[in-house]
Amino acid sequence: MKKIIVLSLLVISGVFIVGCGENKGDEDGRNEGKQTITYAIWDTNQEKGMKEMANSFEKENPDIKVNVEVTPWDQYWTKLDAAATGESLPDVFWMHSNESYRYMSNGILMDLTETLKTSKKTSLDNFPKNISELYALDGKQYAMPKDIDTIGLWYNKTLFDNASISYPDETWTLEIFLAAAKKLTDEEKGIYGFTAVNNGHEGYWNFIFQNEGKIMSADRKTSAFTDPKTVEAIQFYADLINKYKVSPSADQLAENKPVSFIQSGRSAMGFFGSWMLADFKENDYMKENTDVAVLPQGIKRASVYNGLGNAVAATTKHKEAALKFIEYLGSKEANLISAKTGAAIPAYEGTADEWVKNTENYNVKAYVDMLDYAVIRPFSNETIKVETVETEKIADLLSGKKSAENVAKTIQTEVDDILK
Repeated sequence: MKKIIVLSLLVISGVFIVGCGENKGDEDGRNEGKQTITYAIWDTNQEKGMKEMANSFEKENPDIKVNVEVTPWDQYWTKLDAAATGESLPDVFWMHSNESYRYMSNGILMDLTETLKTSKKTSLDNFPKNISELYALDGKQYAMPKDIDTIGLWYNKTLFDNASISYPDETWTLEIFLAAAKKLTDEEKGIYGFTAVNNGHEGYWNFIFQNEGKIMSADRKTSAFTDPKTVEAIQFYADLINKYKVSPSADQLAENKPVSFIQSGRSAMGFFGSWMLADFKENDYMKENTDVAVLPQGIKRASVYNGLGNAVAATTKHKEAALKFIEYLGSKEANLISAKTGAAIPAYEGTADEWVKNTENYNVKAYVDMLDYAVIRPFSNETIKVETVETEKIADLLSGKKSAENVAKTIQTEVDDILK
């Protein structure tokens, strides 16, 4: 008896197209003839790599065809929710740590524990434990780790050269970073030293962890946002806008895509995740003028990391084929294909160097080097709700309406209420 899936969102338009006419399968996954499964992803920049992996899988499994289906991030979850409600989910699909608990706890994802335990193709031992834990609940594994990312400091070499400032490297501290940002800022020309965006992952979380601050308790059941070092870090972050004037204002950043500032020479530095590399490799201005370095050091080094997972729909009618594909996606062979196509830093340990070799124009090794001291992004059973509160309250700080101490108290109170 299939578990009834209850989701708050009942939109039924635009559902993923799953299953194909040539399938003649039964609900146990035993099929006659060739089976077709759907693999849903959201990043067009990774489409080529995912298709190459699917093609390689098909060569090993000529009785299975994999259709890679791309839906942009801003539509992906709406469509996935609708498909879950209608029990028409793609057979295999990407999962994000923001959404994993909701999907795992509602019985939407297939339990992969036994498959991964007995697989001769892959093992969770080949992946960082923290990434695996993002997709585990009550001792069961619901997704195979796919990739891993860190946050890097992108900088405009032309603006640095014009200001006679040495490029950022591993010797940079936050003091050097701030001094450079001040020197690079030219408000009359509309050029800023840095973009302090209202974003934890590509923004203030990194400053918090570099300052030895805390965001969640160790058991992830309460907020730790009033930790004095956390308050100090977010105050420094807001000061980049309101005190030092080295960043566009909160209003300017809200009215423009933050990445547009560095892509147009209006910002000399910005924090961006390794998933942005594919975009930057295609941008002529970025190719000509920019490079990436490790983040500047605070009290200690830190860069926030996260990782995606590959999941199987609990309701798939092609269970056997979908599980075969999941095992393949977790193999070293598949992860090396992902690395060589530059899709993302593979989560499979020992394959990141291939991703670095694929990129000649940028110092992307910086992203991999930071894995030695990276900190897993904050997550809980209510990640989306918690981050929504954070974003709303941090906006008051970045706009100068409230102090860091006041905002931190509000965040801690509201997050604790959510996590009760």
